[in-house]
Amino acid sequence: MKIMYRQWMWAVMLVICGCMTSCKSTQGLQAIDPTMDSSQFANITDVVPDAILEIRYHSTYNFVGARIDGYEEPVALMTRVAADSLRAVSDDLKRHGYRLKVFDAYRPQRGVDHFMRWSQDLTDTVTKAYFYPYLTKKQVFDGEYVATRSGHSRGSTVDLTLFDMKTGKEVDMGGTFDWFGHESHPDYGGNPETLEYTGPESAITSEQFYNRMVLRTAMLRHGFKPLDNEWWHFTLKNEPFPDTYFNFPVKTLSH
Repeated sequence: MKIMYRQWMWAVMLVICGCMTSCKSTQGLQAIDPTMDSSQFANITDVVPDAILEIRYHSTYNFVGARIDGYEEPVALMTRVAADSLRAVSDDLKRHGYRLKVFDAYRPQRGVDHFMRWSQDLTDTVTKAYFYPYLTKKQVFDGEYVATRSGHSRGSTVDLTLFDMKTGKEVDMGGTFDWFGHESHPDYGGNPETLEYTGPESAITSEQFYNRMVLRTAMLRHGFKPLDNEWWHFTLKNEPFPDTYFNFPVKTLSH
């Protein structure tokens, strides 16, 4: 009888322990925040070794005038599939004497939140003359240059330009990165669909328009889609996380 009782007690204890372990495992799974998972991302320079990085949001040289929240290191990250497509762009353009220069790629949601705080502080106009001289902050927001959610946070968007290997300089695009205004629109000075320059020369030159189209054509050829108001901004068409806005910090990945 005592043996049967002991066996029964052991069985009860095993069931209780099993339940506790199961509960802990479930709690552990529930505690994982998918927006903090960087396992499907890569360092751009690991995939595109020739890429030049000038991560503006890790510096003060940007429209906010301060280092942006979440940018812990001056590196660029993308989803692995997007980085592979960017490598194809790089290989394509390298044959024509160009390298890619990246200003921004994955952007954590906390960085976007920093932009929003900036946009709501109407007294802060320190960088207005350099990035949005003809717009109010409200117009910057209404023009969708700044938004509460950014495609960058989904991990498959990149801001970039061309670097001329012969001259050792950035290619003249007729405007700078993060200039908020119609001058940054891909159709400024021409038709991006037909690649036809329409001028006038007082806007951007035919050479500057052509340079924008060289970048655009290569990006579209390898699976990226453009943005209507920024010549430097492209997103992978078949992005792997279309509904996830990641929030892990920008720093070198070790996996």
